[in-house]
Amino acid sequence: MTALTEGRLTPRRGGDYISGLVAASTTLFAGALVMRNATGYLVEGQTATGLVGVGVADAEADNSGGADGDISARVRPGIFRFANSAGADEITIAEIGDVVFAVDDQTVAKTDGTATRSPAGIVEDVDAQGVWVRFDAALTAAAAA
Repeated sequence: MTALTEGRLTPRRGGDYISGLVAASTTLFAGALVMRNATGYLVEGQTATGLVGVGVADAEADNSGGADGDISARVRPGIFRFANSAGADEITIAEIGDVVFAVDDQTVAKTDGTATRSPAGIVEDVDAQGVWVRFDAALTAAAAA
């Protein structure tokens, strides 16, 4: 491609939503923590390795009977509140700015569970109802590296 010699209309995505193909045998419920697997497909938050958090499902996406990529889902990045783990994995305000790890599609934990959990996002705040998590896949992957 050569350099521009006149103005052009450059395509833009606002970043309010991202869209992605859903993994086989996967159902993403509205409001669920959504992750991307190593092959690029969207899956629900879960205790597993090789995933990274991308956001929250905007609506239900049921690919439970389908193959990889049979449907797509709309996911919203941003800051959302999720359930906090308990005991040694409970997140406190001391973890603000740290990476948190997915336990399931509605719960996050302070640790990677002895290398059994993947990074979900970055702690923004903690309150009596749960943990506010920032979802930005690139930021999370870099912080977890």
